Amino acid sequence: MKITQLTKLALVILVLCGFAACSSSSEEASTSTETASQQTETEAERTARLAREQEEAARARAAAAEERMMRSALATRVFYFDFDVAEFRPADREVLTYHARDLASNPSKRVRLEGHADERGTREYNLALGERRANGVLNFLIVNGASRNQIETVSYGEERPADRGTTEAAYQRNRRVEIVDL
Repeated sequence: MKITQLTKLALVILVLCGFAACSSSSEEASTSTETASQQTETEAERTARLAREQEEAARARAAAAEERMMRSALATRVFYFDFDVAEFRPADREVLTYHARDLASNPSKRVRLEGHADERGTREYNLALGERRANGVLNFLIVNGASRNQIETVSYGEERPADRGTTEAAYQRNRRVEIVDL
C-alpha cells in the first residue's frame, strides 16, 4: 500500500510540475508577445522618424537649390533686347522676378536701370528706345513686388556701347538694360 501511495504522490507532484511548467511558459509567451509588440511599435516609430528625417532633408535640399538659383539670378545684371524692341525677352522673366523679390525683401536697397541701344538709328530715337527698355524692366519689377522709390531709370542710348564693333553680335551686346546697385 505504501507503494501505491508513493505512486499517487509521485503522480500528483508530476501533475503539479506540469501545471507549473505550463503556467510559466504561458507567462513567458505573453511576455514575449508584449516584447514583440513593443519592438514592432519601436520599429514603427523608427520608420516614422526616418520618414520625417528624409522629408526634412528633401526640404533642405530644395531650399539650398532655391538659394543657388536666387544667387545665380541676382548675379545676372544685364538683360538683352532684340533689334528695335523695348520688351525684354520671356526667358528673362524668372531672373527679373528674383530681382523684384530681392528688392521687396530689402526695402533700403536701391538700384538704377540703365537703358542702352545699338548705334543704328538717330541719337534721339536711341535715347527714347533705351528709356522705354529701362521703363519696361522697371514696370515688371514694380508689379512683382519692388517699390518705385527703390529704382531709378536712365537712358544712355548709343552713348555707352558694351562693344564698339559693327557686327550683329556687337549690336546685340549693346541692346541692353543693366541693373546697377546704388
